[in-house]
Amino acid sequence: MNIAIILAEVSFVVLVFLLVNWLFNKFSKRLTKVSMLRNEERNIKTVRRSITKVLLLLCLVLCILIVGLNGFLIYRGENLQQYTLGLIYRVPPQFWINLGIGILQSIGTLIVAGIVIKVVHYVLNIASIRAKNFEQNTADDQSIDRFFRALKKIVSNGIWLWALILSAQYLKLPAVVSEYLYILLRIYLIVGVGQIILKAVNAIIDTLDALTIRYTNPDNILQFYDRFRHLIPFFKRCVESVIWICIATLVVQQIPLSASLAPWGGKFVQIIAIVFISRILIEVSYLLLEEGLANAENLSEIQKQKNLTIIPLFRSFLKYFIYFGAGICVLYALNIDPTPILAGAGIVGIAVGLGAQNLINDIVSGFFILFENYYLVGDYIEAGKVQDRNVEGIVEAIELRTTRVRHPNGQLQIIRNGEVGSITNYSKQYIYAVVEVSVAYDSNLADVYRVIEEVGEQLKTDYPDILEATQVDGVENIGESHLLLRTLTKVNPGKHLQIQRVLRKVLMSTFIQEGLATTARAGG
Repeated sequence: MNIAIILAEVSFVVLVFLLVNWLFNKFSKRLTKVSMLRNEERNIKTVRRSITKVLLLLCLVLCILIVGLNGFLIYRGENLQQYTLGLIYRVPPQFWINLGIGILQSIGTLIVAGIVIKVVHYVLNIASIRAKNFEQNTADDQSIDRFFRALKKIVSNGIWLWALILSAQYLKLPAVVSEYLYILLRIYLIVGVGQIILKAVNAIIDTLDALTIRYTNPDNILQFYDRFRHLIPFFKRCVESVIWICIATLVVQQIPLSASLAPWGGKFVQIIAIVFISRILIEVSYLLLEEGLANAENLSEIQKQKNLTIIPLFRSFLKYFIYFGAGICVLYALNIDPTPILAGAGIVGIAVGLGAQNLINDIVSGFFILFENYYLVGDYIEAGKVQDRNVEGIVEAIELRTTRVRHPNGQLQIIRNGEVGSITNYSKQYIYAVVEVSVAYDSNLADVYRVIEEVGEQLKTDYPDILEATQVDGVENIGESHLLLRTLTKVNPGKHLQIQRVLRKVLMSTFIQEGLATTARAGG
């Protein structure tokens, strides 16, 4: 009988250990499914194994103590059955009655919680199906599924925690247990509701995005939606950050030691709102600039070229102006007076300006280039030598400090505006494609002139960029073995190189067919 009693006591301790370990493992697995703790799964498993080892050691120590104490009692000649029953009888009967009632109430609460969870899951499944069938819109089914999965998880865990709190009250556990369980429940519900709101917001954003694309029409204001659609991921990140900041703020309010940090949550939300609004203002300003300047009607080619030139400058100015204003608003949100900072920045700016004469020279030269129309974006220019190299090509961008020129060979040349020097612009109204032709002394110049003019007339018909047919300007030079003739072809700005190549090719082919021994080369 003594051995049976010892085995019963040891079995009870082992059973309690298994129950506690099972509950802890279930709780840790739930933690790994929380989205913000998924990256900490390995750490959570390590902690779980460590705590399991501690519980196992504690269980082993208790079992050894039980066996040791019972062995000591047997050594003293005590009857373990009577001794154990005596200990039990010393406990007031009302305690056992209350314990039994509490256990029954706890079991009933857990059963009711399980039934309620089943009903809630059934209702949410129906709601999920109806939400996905709304207007037969399938573009956001994935977001809706994520939302309802998160909702079911939060509701289920919240119900189990509430059942655990009621069970603790039914079992008459110390008040501190219920108090901490209430804190844990509030924190869990705050995090859970925040996650639900986040899923709901993502689902709503995806749904509105799909509906907006569906109803986009060139005749309504939604025609500009594509210009702003790239901001949706940024908007989602901002909303997610705001929700997590609100969650963190509410959580720290539940803990007395960290409640003083709660006011910072509102400040961080203001900063995120300022950053997002600044991005929106930048995109709106870009749209207004392009619609007002680049896409304006009844503009000449030169006016369109001017607009394309100044749009990047206005965009840069507006972007930095909006960012500067956003920075000032952020300082105010943090309760920092920006006046001393701006004053100090002004003094530093003056000091830097005195030492940055090249920078100022480049900016001033850039203003003169722009407002005196030396050249525009798309013009073919040739500048003087800059750092022992010729700058030639099509202007791709004009900025306050630099000009970007694409060479005919493909190189992108970036030159400081202050180093541009003298400029030859080949894109003003018209330009001549100059081709010099060498002919032998004994050639019939009348036939040569006739062939060149016929070729010019044919090219004018084939190429719209030729404004006037090719004309022979005359004998340019008399060499030792040949005469050098100069031809002029009036073409659109920037097309002279192309027409020179075409004219040389056609002239060589035609002269060979006519039996005229000549050479042709571009010049001027």
